[in-house]
Amino acid sequence: MEFSADKLKKVDEIIARYPEGKQKSALLPVLHLAQEQFGWLSAETMDYVASLLKLEPIEVYEVATFYSMYNLKPVGKYLFEVCQTGPCMLRGCDDIIAYIAEKLNIKPGETTSDGLFTLKTVECLGACGYAPMMQLGKHYKEHLTKEKVDAIIEECRKNAAANN
Repeated sequence: MEFSADKLKKVDEIIARYPEGKQKSALLPVLHLAQEQFGWLSAETMDYVASLLKLEPIEVYEVATFYSMYNLKPVGKYLFEVCQTGPCMLRGCDDIIAYIAEKLNIKPGETTSDGLFTLKTVECLGACGYAPMMQLGKHYKEHLTKEKVDAIIEECRKNAAANN
């Protein structure tokens, strides 16, 4: 396991932002690079990151398991990260989560058998005024309803079919 030459160059640039001996400060962005290249953060991947940053593996595990933005197992092509904190809960996120789970025949934390969709519940995504909401890639999907969820799933299926 090794980063591509481009990614290694980027890792070096990130580490160089911090004073000598403070390479742990580079951990979050380097984990993002690892997830981008390898798709998720396996123990082997986290050990590799630890070796690059001269950290103990446990230091990487502690961070990767704390933040919901890191995937510790493979995820589908489309990752539905549904906010489940207070404002979203008051606006019906439980119903939206249950609807997505029923529609895709998976539970939170699972991936569909075709590998297209993963449903994940997460803590606050900072868009409380648009509840209930979810993150799909780099995009927020806001004021979710069952109809909007149906449209999102259909759009993802169409995009997947077009790209195959």
